[in-house]
Amino acid sequence: MEGEIHNFIVVWTIVLASLCYSHTIVKFIPQGKSRFVAIFPIVCLFFILPLYLTSINLGATTFFFITGLATFKLILFAFGKGPLSSTPPLPLSTFIPLACLPIKLKKSSKTKDVETIKKATNSTFNLVTKVTLLAILVRLYNYKDNLHPKFILFCYCINIYIMLEIILNMVSAAVRGVSRVDLDPPFNEPYLTSSLQDFWGRRWNLMVSNILRLTVYDPVHLFVVDRIPRKWAPIPAVLATFIVSGLVHELLLYYIIERLKPSGEAMIFFLIHGVALSVEIIIKKMFNGKILVPRIISGPLALAFIIFTSFWFFLPPFLRSNTEFKLCTEYIAFFKFIRYGQLISPTNITCSFL
Repeated sequence: MEGEIHNFIVVWTIVLASLCYSHTIVKFIPQGKSRFVAIFPIVCLFFILPLYLTSINLGATTFFFITGLATFKLILFAFGKGPLSSTPPLPLSTFIPLACLPIKLKKSSKTKDVETIKKATNSTFNLVTKVTLLAILVRLYNYKDNLHPKFILFCYCINIYIMLEIILNMVSAAVRGVSRVDLDPPFNEPYLTSSLQDFWGRRWNLMVSNILRLTVYDPVHLFVVDRIPRKWAPIPAVLATFIVSGLVHELLLYYIIERLKPSGEAMIFFLIHGVALSVEIIIKKMFNGKILVPRIISGPLALAFIIFTSFWFFLPPFLRSNTEFKLCTEYIAFFKFIRYGQLISPTNITCSFL
């Protein structure tokens, strides 16, 4: 455990130094190919650094923050695009958290005070609700042997969403408290989705969606728009975006599941959703919105499709490697450190409910 914490500190020291370098070169190198060449070694480095972390929590979080987000943002920054590009240039205190954290600065609003109070109240209520639900799920796992396997998988899906939202909201709250800036929420109530297009484009993990839109969807759309009928240009752009997302998730699995060879299941999951979303777009364009499935029907159908395909392709790699058990032992080790100041290896801890 001590070695892992030491590696974590070293990795993030290198990350901060790399971002300081990236922020500084804007003064000497103009945007474009030259700046991309200067930043490319940092992008490569950000793919390597998570390999020095073996714990799921520290490794997966670092991968998400620097490999899954910072690399894409830095590539955009090299060409004068994306959230890191600004006139005048962003101060270093804003550049660093915006580069490596899942946050997005919010545009100012005339109704700021009213919106802030309302959203703060809703955020607190939602946080309490989700923490309570998470506690219930953890308690429910005590009886997993007596429950249907599909129901347990459904609980895992809810667990993943709640944990992601809690972690990302905590990061946003910390940045908001330190920098005093307004930030967009990381999720937009994905359980209220009306379609696959609504879920992936406007509700689920908005920071990643925005970055993939800028780095993959928009360039591919721009490339094909003059080569195929404009009406169908979104289709290859959507497919390319989901392929890139699948590759990133396969890489994530490699980092956190004992460096095993990727099984391809995560890629299949995102390919299926890329094709399904493309079919949805084609149907909408063919009928010009004249045939609309009621939201009360389309929403649950979309959620059911997402959940069941995750049963078949997304969750199995995690379950085969006992990821939930490893997460449990890491959490217990962390709580023991906070409570008793003891650094205990997760391998020496047992979880009674798993």
